[in-house]
Amino acid sequence: MNRYIKPTIAAIVIATAGTGAYAATSHGQNDALAISGAKTSLVQAIATAEQSASGKAVEAKFKGDAKEGPLYKVEVVSGDKVFDVKVDAEKGTVISSKVDTSDHDEDDD
Repeated sequence: MNRYIKPTIAAIVIATAGTGAYAATSHGQNDALAISGAKTSLVQAIATAEQSASGKAVEAKFKGDAKEGPLYKVEVVSGDKVFDVKVDAEKGTVISSKVDTSDHDEDDD
């Protein structure tokens, strides 16, 4: 009986890891669940965005974007300008940074 324990545990671990990877890519998943698999934390993404735009973050959220992959959208105020900074949730690098010319979020949900 003991000889079956290790292979069974290995199969459970593999199945669980595969399910997590599938869930992170499925549409309609709650972003709060998807963020748990991100390699970069929200705190790290905010720090990266603040450094990139030389300012202070006022809003940040995680998006499981199908086109660009998982990312953080961080709004940063620097002087009299507001920047929309996208940070890659896997690499922790800035994908884009642009001055926000409107008074609302570009994809307000």
